[in-house]
Amino acid sequence: MDSKPNFYRARNPKDSPFFKLVSEHFDDFEEKYPELFEKSHGFWRPSIRWAIDKFLKCGDLTEGFAKVRCPDCKHEMFVAFSCKQKTCPSCAQKRCLVLGQKLINEVLADCGHTQWVFTIPKRLRLYFRYDRKLLGKLAKAAYETVIESIPQLNKEVKFKPGAIVSIQTFGDLINFHPHIHMLLSDVAFDNCCDNRKHFLKPNRLISLWQDKVFKLLEESGNIDKATIISMKCWQHSGFSINNSVKIKAGDKEGLAKLIQYMTRCPFSLARMIKIGPNGTVIYRAQKYQTIRFPKLLDPDLLTGAKRNFETFRPLEFLAEERTCPKGMFASVYSIAHTG
Repeated sequence: MDSKPNFYRARNPKDSPFFKLVSEHFDDFEEKYPELFEKSHGFWRPSIRWAIDKFLKCGDLTEGFAKVRCPDCKHEMFVAFSCKQKTCPSCAQKRCLVLGQKLINEVLADCGHTQWVFTIPKRLRLYFRYDRKLLGKLAKAAYETVIESIPQLNKEVKFKPGAIVSIQTFGDLINFHPHIHMLLSDVAFDNCCDNRKHFLKPNRLISLWQDKVFKLLEESGNIDKATIISMKCWQHSGFSINNSVKIKAGDKEGLAKLIQYMTRCPFSLARMIKIGPNGTVIYRAQKYQTIRFPKLLDPDLLTGAKRNFETFRPLEFLAEERTCPKGMFASVYSIAHTG
């Protein structure tokens, strides 16, 4: 049996493959960004350099620390300052844990919750890369889609479910994929007093979600009526809504894990399985099991076999990671909704 005490052990950030990638290639990336990535990934934001400079100092005792002393055993240790940046895997994970506990203890009502995921066609995603203000409007459109699709709520306008919306802009292989994660309470609340009501299941969700996204992009001048009419004729619209993940009332552990998933860092250090001598990154998918090779006339050939890894040149990886910031967390849970 190990008799060593369980206490804080400082990490070594410089051993991280992402740290090595950034320290060795970021200056080159910043210099070549206008030429190589500005057209496809949007304009360079000065805040990026500021964030990276802080990240490179994160967890480094030579950049500042606090001296901590246990009042009971009198043990003392040094704790290095952290950068608290969204692109730092360590700090992002701490933010997820702290946010999860805060929401569970102070915001979320003691009732069942459902995760809703709203996605849009690939053809429309590019507009959200160049105009990030559209992402907030997309989140609002997702919430309104649920509210307007529940007839019972429309008849009793004083009742509304609580919702927390996470805007995610990254896919499984850190490709640009703007979509909405929503944590929705299974009951509606009276804004005037502490009353609850179970509401009916929504209907006609996909068509309503599609119309709201089309309206949003048309009003912003990104698409016209002809494009909308053309896309509505597609056999597969590209719009989807999934609400299969449900958390029962009282399941705080399940709720915490779901919140961490909704607010996670865009990439995982554990999935950066290899970095070559020249900085090439092999990044695996979350579900990376090997699948069988499709046969001739196999239905899987129609949808395409899903890749379980991606290979990036160092500057390409930094470009994708830069344009996939962790989503903002917009809460529409009012004080009355906390029960």
